[in-house]
Amino acid sequence: MPPSPTDPAAPDAAAGEKLIIETPEQTSIEFPLAGIGSRFLAVLIDSLFQFGALIALGLIVLVISATGGRATLGGLPAGIAWLWAIFILVYFILMYGYFILFEAIWNGQTPGKRITHLRVIKDSGQPITAIDSVARNLMRIIDQLPFAYGIGVLCASISSQSKRLGDYVAGTVVVHEKPLEAVAPQWDTGAQPVLHRYGASRLTPEEFALVETFLSRRAALDAGVRYETAAGILRRIEAKLMLPLEKPSAEKILEELSHERRSTGGYL
Repeated sequence: MPPSPTDPAAPDAAAGEKLIIETPEQTSIEFPLAGIGSRFLAVLIDSLFQFGALIALGLIVLVISATGGRATLGGLPAGIAWLWAIFILVYFILMYGYFILFEAIWNGQTPGKRITHLRVIKDSGQPITAIDSVARNLMRIIDQLPFAYGIGVLCASISSQSKRLGDYVAGTVVVHEKPLEAVAPQWDTGAQPVLHRYGASRLTPEEFALVETFLSRRAALDAGVRYETAAGILRRIEAKLMLPLEKPSAEKILEELSHERRSTGGYL
């Protein structure tokens, strides 16, 4: 029985510089692993954003200290000390909370990773969770030692999957992601005969566009997201379809719907 997308036994070991995942449909998906160079570039871009925010915050603190600090805090020198203490706290949050927040809400990407087309995923190919993001990014405190990510670079250089300590703790890897505009459809619309009539003509143009969009972009999705997205689209339209008793996978049904719609001249 094929493993489910959440089965920890689903992924194979990385071969060379690729992570290979076996989907429930017995299809292998390869994720090119990001090396030290591309990861460092992403971190450099993120650092520029962080330091820009810190400079702006520091200027605000200096202005308050020089002009409004005494009036606002009752003229106590301790008030200025508290102000800088708050700045240090915000600095820590910005340095590490930045990565945690963006990776949690952007499905494994920060602005730097998005620009360089990198993404953090689980070893199983699943999207990372907020807990994974917290675990891997709090370890930056150690990975950054003694300076310029010395420990992180050393760890990644001896890892077959370019993992730093944070990746080992969270069970994650960083992979190259194809830009969506570079992803071509992965199926031949005229090569396969239509074996079962699902009633594709009953779909609205919007519903069929949703099916086509998924089929054209699925190669850019990780295995778990791809599996759940196909199932979600099928649930949305299955009331209009004539499904066989022994249903193939959701992704296969969407492929056959596309073939049926095109072969009957219903493609818009």
